Amino acid sequence: MILDGDQFGERFTNYQWSAWRFECQPTYSIPREQDNLDRWRSAAPVPEGHNAAWHDRVRSFVSAGKTIGRVRTVRQPLTEYQRYQLDWAVPGNIEAGEDIRILDLTSLDLDLPSHDFWIFDELLVVDLNFNPDGTLLRTRT
Repeated sequence: MILDGDQFGERFTNYQWSAWRFECQPTYSIPREQDNLDRWRSAAPVPEGHNAAWHDRVRSFVSAGKTIGRVRTVRQPLTEYQRYQLDWAVPGNIEAGEDIRILDLTSLDLDLPSHDFWIFDELLVVDLNFNPDGTLLRTRT
């Protein structure tokens, strides 16, 4: 089943104990991130309240006794987007309570999926399908 944005959002609202993401795209093209990506490129400091809505959600999940986490795969050299994520997104997400792990695949040959996905409550998998340029194509259960 292909999910629209609201249906995908409901997966976060309705999960009971765990949400976990496998994140493997070398870059993501997310329109709402472009201003911050430009600020990062210019070596500006992280703006006050950066990613605050996500941090609030993560805190609410954790305070409700739920876990949320991800594994972010990378290969050296890191892409510009990965450097931006590691500088600006990952630290705040961890501080909010998200369990983030980085898996460097540079010298590893593992049989891993080539697409992102979320697993909710160890039962429901939602595939995230991206175009080669990093734009989200669709989500699917």
